Amino acid sequence: MTRPKLATFRADGRVRYGLVRNDGVVELSARHPEWPTLREVIEAGALNLIAEEGAGAAVDFPNGAFTYEIPVPAPEKIICVGVNYPDRNEEYKDGQAAPAKASLFIRFPRSFVGHGQPIVRPPESVQLDYEGEVAIVIGKGGRRIAEADALDHIAALSLCNEGTLRDWVRHAKFNVTQGKNFDRSGSIGPWLVPFQDESQIADIALTTRVNGEVRQQDRTGRMIFSFRHIISYISTFTTLVPGDVIVTGTPTGAGARFDPPIWLKPGDVVEVEADGIGLLRNTVVDEATA
Repeated sequence: MTRPKLATFRADGRVRYGLVRNDGVVELSARHPEWPTLREVIEAGALNLIAEEGAGAAVDFPNGAFTYEIPVPAPEKIICVGVNYPDRNEEYKDGQAAPAKASLFIRFPRSFVGHGQPIVRPPESVQLDYEGEVAIVIGKGGRRIAEADALDHIAALSLCNEGTLRDWVRHAKFNVTQGKNFDRSGSIGPWLVPFQDESQIADIALTTRVNGEVRQQDRTGRMIFSFRHIISYISTFTTLVPGDVIVTGTPTGAGARFDPPIWLKPGDVVEVEADGIGLLRNTVVDEATA
């Protein structure tokens, strides 16, 4: 089944949103001035509505005439889950069982670029690493959401390369914020796929490749903390609002776990792919040449 793909993109010097087709994109933002960005579309519960509108329309910008931005501009929150696959927990070699509670941290929108845009390695570190993940976007807000109701709060799915500066996550004793938030160090996209039901995410394959080589591969059915649990747990301490992004954890196989570690370098190509969502692709550049 082919699901609609809704993207935020830049064309002719303006940021817009629309429906992605094989030959280009149908602009929908011009048709809906009441919804300036996809964040407002999500809040209105109108992703499927605008997708249907665009299905029969002609392409406004052919491939090559636009560039992708992160799908949800300026989300209130981007919350990331740390260790969420069994093999990833075993990488720590600390003899501890899978955690009883999810490890969480915050990322800022500025730390991400869109599909096809270069990920930037900063001059402060060469230890730029990749982490391929499934991202969920909240559609209906709420606080203390029950697990039984959690999936009703998902608007859409996307992909994330949760790029990390490994030495900078160890600058302090209790947090990883520094190494997770360098400008343009990760990516989200290419688009949003509207969420329909649990079968869409229950057990999908998630794969990360670097220069064509498979580095990470697992299935969401093996996650330690389910999508339902993650939404319920996070909403216990903070109110989720439409457009919030939750990045749900990465499988084993990041570059830091090789001996010696294999860091990303300029010219590398990172691809994150998941069944039914798509493929997120980015090159790597040094900040000096970005």
